[in-house]
Amino acid sequence: MAERVAVGRVGRPHGRAGAFVVEDASEDPERFAVGAELFVEGARAEVVESKRAGGRPVIRLDRDASRGAALEVDRATLPAVGPDEYYVFELVGLDVERADGLRLGQVTGVETGVANDVLELDSGVLLPLVAACVRRIDLNAGTIVVEPGFDEPD
Repeated sequence: MAERVAVGRVGRPHGRAGAFVVEDASEDPERFAVGAELFVEGARAEVVESKRAGGRPVIRLDRDASRGAALEVDRATLPAVGPDEYYVFELVGLDVERADGLRLGQVTGVETGVANDVLELDSGVLLPLVAACVRRIDLNAGTIVVEPGFDEPD
C-alpha cells in the first residue's frame, strides 16, 4: 500500500496571496486547518491560511504548489476505522465478483448517493454499497464479493 494518501488537489487560485481552492477535498475539515501538514509534489507543506468559499475549502500553503498537484497525508496519520468500515482509497482497484463466481469488474470509484454510497466499476456496473448487496470485502485478497442480481439492469 502507498505510504501517502491523497486528501485533495490544488485547484484554481483564490485571491492574489497564493491561496487556492482544494478540489476533491477530504470531508475531514482538520486536514486543511491552519497548521496542518500536507505533502505536495513530494515535499512537506504547512497550511498557513484556511477558509471556505462556496462551500469548498480554500487554503494557502507555506510553499508554492502547481495547479492539479495532489495534496497528501501520511497514511499512518489516518484515524483507524471500525469493523466493516473502509476508506475509499482502500476499495478502489479491488476486483468485484458475484457470489456465483462471475467477475463483474474492478472498482474505479465510490460515489456518495442519496441513500447509500455506490461502487463504480470499470465495466460500467454500479453497485449499492449496502449489506444486502456486498457479501464480503477482503482487502488482503483484493476482492469484493456481491450477491447476484444487483448487477442486472432494472
